[in-house]
Amino acid sequence: MAGCSDGTSSTDASLADGVQTLPAVNAFGDPAEALASGEVAQPRRTPDVVYVPTPEHVVEAMLKLGEVKRGDVLYDLGSGDGRIPIAAARKFGVRGTGIEIDPERIREANANAREAGVADLVTFREEDLFEADFSEATVVTLYLLDSLNEKLRPKLLAELKPGTRIVSHDFRMGDWQPEQTVEIPPSTIYRWTIPERD
Repeated sequence: MAGCSDGTSSTDASLADGVQTLPAVNAFGDPAEALASGEVAQPRRTPDVVYVPTPEHVVEAMLKLGEVKRGDVLYDLGSGDGRIPIAAARKFGVRGTGIEIDPERIREANANAREAGVADLVTFREEDLFEADFSEATVVTLYLLDSLNEKLRPKLLAELKPGTRIVSHDFRMGDWQPEQTVEIPPSTIYRWTIPERD
C-alpha cells in the first residue's frame, strides 16, 4: 500500500535484504550483467494500477486504523516504494512484506528499507498479488481499485485467518461493508476484519 491507485499500471510490492525478486535478465541470461549494464527490468505482465504513493499522513492513519502493534505480520498488496511496511517496521518493530509486480519499485523499496534501517524486518517480493501467498498476515493494506479489491475479496476471505485486519486507502470491497471508515481529506480509509468461519 505504499502506493498504488487509479488507472492500469501496478500491483505493488515488498522489500528486504534477502530479497526474493526476479531481476532483469539481459540477452546473455545474466541478471547481474543486466543490472550492471543499466538495463531496466520490466514487469512480467502489465501492472493493474498506476503507481501513486500513499501520502505519509495517510500511511500513519492506516496503521492506526489497522491497530498495528508489535507481534503483527503486515502484508502490503501493491507496495510500491515500500513506505507502508517500512513505516510499520520503524514504528512498531513488526515484520512486513510487500507484494509488488514492478521490479523497479522492488529495487526502490529495498533501497528505502536499507536507508530506514529496517531491511532485517521487511521483505519485498516481485509477485502477482492474485497468486501470492499472504496467509500469514495479521494486517493487510491495500491501495488498488474498487474492481481489484472485489476481485481479491474471495482470496482474502478464504486464505486469511479470522481476526486479520484489512485496511484500504480510498477503495472499497463491493457490498462487503467496512466496519470503520475514516476521512483524511482528500483521502478515505476503510477497515474490515476477516470473520470467524462457520
